[in-house]
Amino acid sequence: MANGGDAEPAAGLLRRVWSRPVGAMLARNTVVSTFAFIVGLAVLWVLVHLARADKVVSAGVSFVTANTLHYALGRSWIFAGTQRALHTGYALFLVNSGIGLAITLALFALMVEGAGVNYLVARVLVSVVAGLVMFLLNATVNFRRV
Repeated sequence: MANGGDAEPAAGLLRRVWSRPVGAMLARNTVVSTFAFIVGLAVLWVLVHLARADKVVSAGVSFVTANTLHYALGRSWIFAGTQRALHTGYALFLVNSGIGLAITLALFALMVEGAGVNYLVARVLVSVVAGLVMFLLNATVNFRRV
């Protein structure tokens, strides 16, 4: 691979991701994610403490709730100007959310059930990993802003 081969598309994506416009989108995403996360955390707490629901199931429900809110806010502010149709964008967002949900539940279960980490602390830590993966998927695949 003397001419770069497969490395060139990856390098191009890396250059696009590490740019000022993407940094601004990531900052807006952080604001929206934080708000949606707080709503999701409240849903998690209500389900676990008031409804006495299973912690892992409750984490999944709170994740989906927060991500639906995130899509509504993110489409108009984070990824403003997208040409993606509303319904198609939401469907792709849900696919990306499914990937994020799998990451969230796997890491959450590992931390809570495997390592004994408090469920709220585990949810905060897991959100960083899942959130970055989802941002990159939505920025590149769904809304095509990167």
